[in-house]
Amino acid sequence: MDDAEWVEFRRMLREEWKRLWRERIDDKVRAEGIANRDFDVLFLDRGTVIFASRDARIPGFREILELWAPSDVRYAVPPDPRVGGWRKFIRTELRKVVESRKRRFDYRERGNKRKSRQLKKGGRGWLHVR
Repeated sequence: MDDAEWVEFRRMLREEWKRLWRERIDDKVRAEGIANRDFDVLFLDRGTVIFASRDARIPGFREILELWAPSDVRYAVPPDPRVGGWRKFIRTELRKVVESRKRRFDYRERGNKRKSRQLKKGGRGWLHVR
């Protein structure tokens, strides 16, 4: 399978995935989503619970894509952001730095503003005591 065929197959697989979620049967009593027909490409049978409020394993598109991925196509499936990569690095490392700087700046700002504020009711607060 060459790159063009793989791209076309992936597009077809994505359309089936969207159709699965669009045409599912919603069981409001049990709070479940059920496949309304067989999806052979997605390895799902009719009546399979695809969404539930608890104790159900939701099928993942990435897992299905990895099952179909040929070994000869390079970079057939991109890595999951939770595993690693630039997105993971930005989410874990750079946000820590930005948030810590922001907190320090906010703390300094708050400290200066509180000292210069005029007290309400002469420092007694909001209680109306005579």
